[in-house]
Amino acid sequence: MSNLEELVTRAIGAFAACEEPARLEEVKAAFLGKDGELTALLKGLGKLPPEARKEAGSAINAAKSRIEAALHERREALKKSQLSAQLAAEALDVSLPGRGEAQGALHPVVRTLERIEALFASLGFAVADGPEIETDWHNFTALNTPADHPARSMHDTFYLLDEAGRVRADILLRTHTSPVQIRAMQAHTQAFAGADPMPELRVICPGRVYRVDSDATHSPMFHQVEGLWVGERVSFADLKGVIVDFLRHFFESDDLAVRFRPSFFPFTEPSAEIDVAFRHGPLAGRWLEIAGCGMVHPHVLAAGGMDARRYTGFAFGMGLDRLTMLRYGVCDLRLFFEGDLRFLAQFR
Repeated sequence: MSNLEELVTRAIGAFAACEEPARLEEVKAAFLGKDGELTALLKGLGKLPPEARKEAGSAINAAKSRIEAALHERREALKKSQLSAQLAAEALDVSLPGRGEAQGALHPVVRTLERIEALFASLGFAVADGPEIETDWHNFTALNTPADHPARSMHDTFYLLDEAGRVRADILLRTHTSPVQIRAMQAHTQAFAGADPMPELRVICPGRVYRVDSDATHSPMFHQVEGLWVGERVSFADLKGVIVDFLRHFFESDDLAVRFRPSFFPFTEPSAEIDVAFRHGPLAGRWLEIAGCGMVHPHVLAAGGMDARRYTGFAFGMGLDRLTMLRYGVCDLRLFFEGDLRFLAQFR
């Protein structure tokens, strides 16, 4: 009997020393498992005389009940301890301020684009789109840009490589959205083949473009929006009317000064740079270059499938990011593309 008492004491102490449920089950097996100490005593009852077997069996069962009770008590204690630790780890401090769902917003460049699209839609312009990976023909040749033009240099243009790692001179990342104008004219002439005269074509071509350039006012990837209006009697006067009306509505200023300064572009003739001057604010009195424009060159009309002897048109192009910078007073173009939420949150 003394051995049984010592066994119960050892079992209770071993259970109390267990800090993990898995360890408790291992210790249980040492006492109550099929090869445990108490199980060995039960198996030895058959060797005892009949008169002693009953008394010994009763004592062993009593010891087993005490050990199982201690095991159950320790199991419950470990469960409560684990639950308390979990509740403490997951406790909600109701004194902390709430964390509401973050409110998203359009990127400032996208906001500017939507505004531009709405303003030109009011003037009858549709939105045209095209691929960002372009052919040399659409990006340069069709736009009256000769093979020796500096823009075709790898210092200015991102050309793609073939499988052997060689530069492909015929495939590139578009340097402007002007190729969309060629594609729009081709689609227009196909859609209205046989029409006499063809309906006027009015489109704007917004999108990403790529050039080898990077500083506070330039980025290797940036956004442009170009416009095209082709018809039977489209003139430079129409161009001036559209541009002046757009700029005054975009900047919400009826007294905005706009001037057209003679310039040169391969795809327009005559060509002009467009400058604006604000009457008020930190930029008041300064002329700022805002866009380029001109009458579409006859070679470009021909590349688009248009009869240059009958139809005329004007085109213009402006930097979407630059317009955004001016509208919101941002001085560094790179801020738009760094993804800093502290900066972008200001435009919510």
